[in-house]
Amino acid sequence: MSRWYIIHAYSGFENKVRESIVSEAKRLGLEQLVESVEVPTEKVTEIRRGKKVTSDRKFFPGYVLAKLGMNDDVYHLVKNTPKVTGFLGPNGKPQAISEAEAARILNTKEEAAAAAPKAKISVDYEIGDSVKVLDGPFASFNGVVEELDFDRGRVKVGVSIFGRATPVELEFEQVELVK
Repeated sequence: MSRWYIIHAYSGFENKVRESIVSEAKRLGLEQLVESVEVPTEKVTEIRRGKKVTSDRKFFPGYVLAKLGMNDDVYHLVKNTPKVTGFLGPNGKPQAISEAEAARILNTKEEAAAAAPKAKISVDYEIGDSVKVLDGPFASFNGVVEELDFDRGRVKVGVSIFGRATPVELEFEQVELVK
């Protein structure tokens, strides 16, 4: 019977560990015992230099989830994989997590993918910062950030037009921080 285990790996090498476990299981003829190996990630949208950039971010850095039919061969396969420091559990002994806990961790990943348009957005400016408008009718105008609306992906900027501060609502990627 396969159960979910958490494998501790070097941070930044999670995907390499996943690939190594799967390929080594194939080589040793243990693929029926290594049911699934997952790296929990989420989609994150950031605004960099006025451009919207979507990337995958690991939300459990240094950890890999694996559904394994645990026996001595599988234990040694995982333990001897390069960049693996061991299993999560008391004294490094593998302790299975519940199916519900694994589903919660993996569903977080799927929910993030399903809500891709509403992925977390981070911008390099905040309220009160001076910004430059990059495009639209107010291109090349400078202004001050008055409001940030992360749900709609919009920013309200106070732009000086004919000597009067006028609030203008723009997309996050239409403005950049003035350095």
